[in-house]
Amino acid sequence: MAPNTGVASAAGRSMDPSMLHSGKWWNHGHIVKLNLLLIIPLITSYANGFDGSMMNGLQSVEHWKSYFGYPKPEDLGLFNAIQSIGAFCAIPISPYISDGLGRKNGIAIGAAIVLVGAILQTATQNLGMFVGSRFLVGFGTTFAQMASPLLISEVAYPTHRAPLTSLYNTLWFSGSIVAAWSTFGTFRINSDWSWRIPSALQGLSSIIQLLFVWFLPESPRWLINRGRDEEAKAILARFHADGDASHPLVSFEYNEIKEALALESEAARVSWLDLFRTPGNRRRMRIIIGIGVFSQWSGNGLISYYLTKVLDGIGITSSNDQTLLNGILAIYNFIIAISASMSVEKVGRRPLFIISTAGMLVAYAIITAMSGTYEKTKNADAGRTLLAFVFIFNGFYAIAYTPLLVSYTVEILPFLIRAKGLAAMNFSVMGAIIFNQYTNPIALDALKWKYYLIYTIWLVFELVYVWLWATETKGRSLEETAALFDGEDAVAELANRTGHDMAESRGVKRAGSDSQDEKLNIEHSHREVA
Repeated sequence: MAPNTGVASAAGRSMDPSMLHSGKWWNHGHIVKLNLLLIIPLITSYANGFDGSMMNGLQSVEHWKSYFGYPKPEDLGLFNAIQSIGAFCAIPISPYISDGLGRKNGIAIGAAIVLVGAILQTATQNLGMFVGSRFLVGFGTTFAQMASPLLISEVAYPTHRAPLTSLYNTLWFSGSIVAAWSTFGTFRINSDWSWRIPSALQGLSSIIQLLFVWFLPESPRWLINRGRDEEAKAILARFHADGDASHPLVSFEYNEIKEALALESEAARVSWLDLFRTPGNRRRMRIIIGIGVFSQWSGNGLISYYLTKVLDGIGITSSNDQTLLNGILAIYNFIIAISASMSVEKVGRRPLFIISTAGMLVAYAIITAMSGTYEKTKNADAGRTLLAFVFIFNGFYAIAYTPLLVSYTVEILPFLIRAKGLAAMNFSVMGAIIFNQYTNPIALDALKWKYYLIYTIWLVFELVYVWLWATETKGRSLEETAALFDGEDAVAELANRTGHDMAESRGVKRAGSDSQDEKLNIEHSHREVA
């Protein structure tokens, strides 16, 4: 089921709003407990966010630079890219772990590998050990990153699925903040611990996950797909209906899952070619691969991993100033991304993508102009303006590409190709990252400010792309979302098959219901449960 299915179902034509909780969600202990447990998969983004900010910070730490012989631009490319190469290598395997062993086991396996990598990185004795440990961190992160958003979207309470799944990628900045401020604090230590302590902190989220992942509920959709229906019903009852197995919401969700899965082939028969086999899936993949590439090729990769070089270019060269700015930027990005995550259902996906891309284009054009002006004239005002627009650019990026990259991908994919579709998105992201991490330090060193101009031109292409093909999915049920990509005829059978069972599960005759009255009831329900 798509992650917005529950949200949309709560608001869609097939779910009776009376099934949902009354009053505020925090007054219901079972929902509070579920949301607290979902923090465990949510923090998976910590390790990935930590990495980019840590590498930014370490490039300003004198002991790190001297320990590795003052890395050249091509060495920096390897240090940064090897984590992404590790992640890239794990992508073909990770969907089979999530689909075969379950979402919980995928998180646990990934966390264990990341923890081993963080330990080895902390204990690094030479260049090869440092590179190998970072490969392991990337490799393990992919397993957890594949399973976590799937579990969140498939376990969350219906009205919470969209914001929680959007919040997942937003917590990238939790790792970024810890890394930025730890390097700001430790660069003053007059020993190798100035960089070993931040390296150790990269394993923090993995320790938390390995301690508490066993308390998480498994995905009801995964359990039903494996023939473990009673376990799935028990989880739905416990976390969505306060233990009441006879609650109509439990029957509704169970039947909805069963009917959706019944229309699709067995998971074992799903191949990578299915991602492109139908016109609807090709439309999906056009969007997914596009936003995956754009998430890294919008110029943010230059700022995220090479902020030190950007600051050097405008005369901010002290370790104190650079690590301080890195820390402030991380907190600023986090606040923007959290705000955007909470507004996904109100504003919609398409407007956020368009506003984000257009804002980045304008900001990067000004960054390009100010960088060129500063390089030629050393004008302090140009340098300060460039720094201000680095913040503005990051704010626009965080509006859409942070909260929506994963959640939008997951919500437009049917259940049985969801893991592979998410893997395809990760392929595009990691491919773009690896290219950037090898190219950016060399190109920036050779072209200076002119390198920014390439990203400015590319952002024009991105804006046209999202304007043409970003599809709005706000407030849509499973049937309605599928119809956007597959057409009405492709989902008619699902609507027909589910209609009788849904009415039966509620004990209500729905034939001939007035759609306008229902719409008003639904809108009232949304206001009540918000």
